[in-house]
Amino acid sequence: MATDLARNGHGIELRTVRPDELDVWYDNLIRAFGGVPEAAEERQLYLELIEPDRAIGTWDGDACVGTAGAFAFRLTVPGGAPVRAAGVTMVSVAATHRRRGVLTSMMRRQLDDVRSWGWPLAVLTASEPAIYGRFGYGAATFHAGADIDTDRVRLALPPGTDDVRLRYAAPADVLDVCEALYARQVPLRPGMIARLPGWERVALLDPESERSGASPLQCVVAERDGEPVGYARFRVKPDWDQAGPTGTVVLEDLQTLDPAAHAAVWRFLFDIDLTSTLTARGRPLDEGWQHLVSDIRRCGIKPRDGLYVRLVEVGAALEARTYQAPVDVVFEVEDAFCPWNAGRWRLTGNAKGASCARTEDAADLALSVRELGAAYLGGVSLSSLAAAGRVRELRRGTLTEASVAFGSPVAPWLPHGF
Repeated sequence: MATDLARNGHGIELRTVRPDELDVWYDNLIRAFGGVPEAAEERQLYLELIEPDRAIGTWDGDACVGTAGAFAFRLTVPGGAPVRAAGVTMVSVAATHRRRGVLTSMMRRQLDDVRSWGWPLAVLTASEPAIYGRFGYGAATFHAGADIDTDRVRLALPPGTDDVRLRYAAPADVLDVCEALYARQVPLRPGMIARLPGWERVALLDPESERSGASPLQCVVAERDGEPVGYARFRVKPDWDQAGPTGTVVLEDLQTLDPAAHAAVWRFLFDIDLTSTLTARGRPLDEGWQHLVSDIRRCGIKPRDGLYVRLVEVGAALEARTYQAPVDVVFEVEDAFCPWNAGRWRLTGNAKGASCARTEDAADLALSVRELGAAYLGGVSLSSLAAAGRVRELRRGTLTEASVAFGSPVAPWLPHGF
């Protein structure tokens, strides 16, 4: 289906991308993000992962001037269920076509499509966070970066750490092992995404142009009694000054099954020869290593926004997760961009399940769909949003009840971008 976006007498067409147009479509995306070509293997992989029937382009004559795609993800929500979610990706507008409604029209078409597919959620990572709030997306997960001074910081290790053995392995040779460990973690933390076929290859992308002087990708597998219990993928960036070696370990990915394996892998990363800094990006906010270190101040921890969540169908989305305390609350939801969500919804739920349906009852809390998205995975409290004036309590006591219920015992986390 094509959509006419006439602006100032100029016809602009929005439609699904044909397979023979993907290269042109992708070129427009690369140009919008600075125009630096990707490594050939990276471009080829993402062109294979794109789902053409879920990719839309905006065309001005023969020129592609806008792009947006979606992946068919399953997202873990509180309670552990995998919920269908559109992984919104590769969004761009040519600089020549600003302020002509291109982005708004693509977001409108995309959310209509997601609704027609019967998926209750849309999610994205934002290159510019200020853009997506007006389309109902709320920042729902955060992650931590760290630059750890491994010359000065020590680890207090739990019992059983020495029972874990680590071995080097070529990343490609143990890909299946690492993917199996990742899959075991997916149901345990909201925000994690079950890998679609082909996505395991993304972790092995290793173009020299993106190493910033560091080594090719390395991998260690942690084992106990011969069984895999964890892994880390990393690089080493050598450096020296007059006093000696000052290299950096750059952690790319890490998964472990238990505290002893977790400590053993982090100890290995701390102890790599000729290095004095361990740099990690995109780690869970509540990851256990932070409670093993001797000096948290020398770890340079910085939080950053991660996954943005948009409830496409409020009722179905709120029913899809569980709640860590009993809740019975009526929301007055504002949603100008997806008006089918606007109005009052009664949510009743607990740790076993939930129901959410339209109601004529008086509202207890008033908020927009953006706040529901931010709170949905349990990492952002409704109370903190209320403190910013973004949630209004209409019946005394319901804010606390709902805030507790919406929480998660572990911080939600998006382990990789898309």
